[in-house]
Amino acid sequence: MDFQHPWYLILFLTLPILIGWYRTFGRKKEGTLRISSSTFISEEFRTIGKRKPRFLQTLYLMILSLVILGLARPRLIDNLQETSVSVIDMLLVLDISSSMLADDFPPNRLEAVKKTASEFIGGRKEDRIGILVFAGESFIQCPLTVDKDVLQSLIKEITIASKEHDGTAIGMAIANGTNRLRNSDVESRVMILLSDGSNNAGEIDPRTAAGLAAEYGIKIYTIGAGTNQSYTRIPGRGLIRNEIDEETLQHIAEVTGGKFFRATDIEALASIYSEIDELERSEIQVKEFTQYKELYGWFLIPAFLMGLGMETTRRSIFRSRT
Repeated sequence: MDFQHPWYLILFLTLPILIGWYRTFGRKKEGTLRISSSTFISEEFRTIGKRKPRFLQTLYLMILSLVILGLARPRLIDNLQETSVSVIDMLLVLDISSSMLADDFPPNRLEAVKKTASEFIGGRKEDRIGILVFAGESFIQCPLTVDKDVLQSLIKEITIASKEHDGTAIGMAIANGTNRLRNSDVESRVMILLSDGSNNAGEIDPRTAAGLAAEYGIKIYTIGAGTNQSYTRIPGRGLIRNEIDEETLQHIAEVTGGKFFRATDIEALASIYSEIDELERSEIQVKEFTQYKELYGWFLIPAFLMGLGMETTRRSIFRSRT
């Protein structure tokens, strides 16, 4: 609580002055009745005679105190905060072609990606996130949602694409992701595309698809996952050639305003997701409002009623004529 006009509180200093003036001069101006001896007046009558002026004096002081407090405009202050979060719509686009079974990221690339992606999702409390997987074709694993438990559950169910759907259709994956994000009413729309190969399937070229995403204001972060060795091993299948098309992934990121990352091990992959997490933080706006509740009525109204009651009592019961 504070006072809008605190300088009125200085008037409290006049109360002791008024009390001193009354005791020195005020009593002399009161009506008096002289009698030869106080024995003619009962003790009860004398006590009542003393109580009446004391009562009126106390009432006067109370009224003046309430009036001074009312003039000082006491008020309660309530600070309110309005928080708004500018969320991000984010789509994880994950390669599930057979090459993701390579064991250069233990236990294999896909499981390492699922683990790091799951940790990334856990830290995005406000954003809507979806998951799209692709091999020779692309499939929506989970549409945009804020339900992180559902996302965590569905990301665990991701498996390598069947043989008939094998391949790497990066362009189709971007086009499908763009179609999912283009009608979003959120200002920030982001794709995080992870692949360990080069585009070898689908009807849309990745560069063309990237240009389409850029037209809708969709930013794409691309991650090339795999060691720098020429070959890597898939358990039970032997060696496969590493064919990460870094040039195309760099172009996709550059055209859309994103960034290209190269992950050669699981630690690097985790740090990449951490960096993207920092780059794409939700904007939180906090507005502060101050609400005042005026209290002067709680002082002035009782002062008025007490003054009215005192004047009525003084003229009717005490029979004062002044």
